[in-house]
Amino acid sequence: LLMESRKRSLAKLLSWRLIGIIFFPTVSYIITDDWVMTGWLTGAFVSMTIVYYIHERIWDKIKWGRD
Repeated sequence: LLMESRKRSLAKLLSWRLIGIIFFPTVSYIITDDWVMTGWLTGAFVSMTIVYYIHERIWDKIKWGRD
């Protein structure tokens, strides 16, 4: 049974969020045409990074559904 290392989980998280941090504010501003609202939306998006990392680490410990 192979477990993903914390470094690998963190690298995946950061690379995915980097893409999101570029894409999300761009789309948010196009839709809202408001820098303040874009800032709030982007802040919420970035804070979910921590939640996603914890979620990944919990699921990595669950044996259900693995061969």
